[in-house]
Amino acid sequence: MLEHLPTWLGHAMRSWRAGADKIAIAQPGLATDARLSLSSPAFADGGRLPPRFTADGEGVSPPLVWGDVPAGTTRLALLVEDADAPVPQPLVHAVVWGLAPDAGRLAEGDIVPDGKGTGDPDVGRNSFGREGWLPPDPPTGHGDHRYVFQLFALGAGAGDPGDDPNRSALVKAMDGHVLAVGLLIGLYSRGEPAVVAGVGVLATG
Repeated sequence: MLEHLPTWLGHAMRSWRAGADKIAIAQPGLATDARLSLSSPAFADGGRLPPRFTADGEGVSPPLVWGDVPAGTTRLALLVEDADAPVPQPLVHAVVWGLAPDAGRLAEGDIVPDGKGTGDPDVGRNSFGREGWLPPDPPTGHGDHRYVFQLFALGAGAGDPGDDPNRSALVKAMDGHVLAVGLLIGLYSRGEPAVVAGVGVLATG
């Protein structure tokens, strides 16, 4: 949808950004110094998301892998937010609740609608109110957007966010019960210079 904004408007809106201080991992009730290793075989931390995971390609969710979780972890939750969306709060691209402690991975395309609370894990609602992965779709000319993948290891006291949870329900359920967190950032932009193998090219998708 945002790809239809004219480039001049994207440039004019460059200073309009939700801000990294508003993503879930930065909130006091979810913050912790304990870390999980979180990575993707499809892109490096701080690297560019391949177009196939965005609105310019197939729009499937990227593969993710993570390391050992702390003792006492009963489940994991994944939240993906765009810290640079031109709106007051980060745009939510994915909510996944109830990942098994020993799961170790999500395969490419795993974040899909699964019906109201019927999945195991349960794929919740993104910022458009729909289940599943919301493909990155930044305005042309707005600059790099940081898509922040946050994986939370949760202890036994974590609450129940209910069926089909959104960000608010997930954050409330996790508050005060995060044992460790993994962080992975993928960048994406439209109409911006991007470096590919040391050569500057125009990123159109």
